[in-house]
Amino acid sequence: MEIRRVTKEDLESFVKVYTESYRGLERYAYKSRKIIKGYFKWLFARDHGGFMVAEIDGKAVGFVACDTNWISIFELKRVGEIHEIFVLPEYRRLGIGSKLLSSALSYAIERGRSLAELWVGETNYEAKKFYIGKDFKEAGKLGKWVRMVKEL
Repeated sequence: MEIRRVTKEDLESFVKVYTESYRGLERYAYKSRKIIKGYFKWLFARDHGGFMVAEIDGKAVGFVACDTNWISIFELKRVGEIHEIFVLPEYRRLGIGSKLLSSALSYAIERGRSLAELWVGETNYEAKKFYIGKDFKEAGKLGKWVRMVKEL
């Protein structure tokens, strides 16, 4: 498996992997192809260095987007905001999500961030368990989203 920075050429792979990864979690996902493409472009523009793809034999199997330009309204400082992390269902539980998250957190540390922040769907129990296992702590709730943080 290789983790590398996303390029503009990864747009179609992102749309495909995003759509497949959010099956069953549509409550928390963008649904239209046009909006997902716009989301990719937004993530790419926010912090290109923290936007990464995991590939196996040249096939994209997961993505992470860590935005170190994000200013947390709760912390009133720049944090490593994990806007997105997902892995194709058939590639889960192989350590890919862990490696993507580790790469994102390492990037945040390199950029001088002392806190990572993310939001996870309140009923996305698998993801919440994953983050808790990576030392994230619940830090509040807003609507259907749970805020989680980790000291870096």
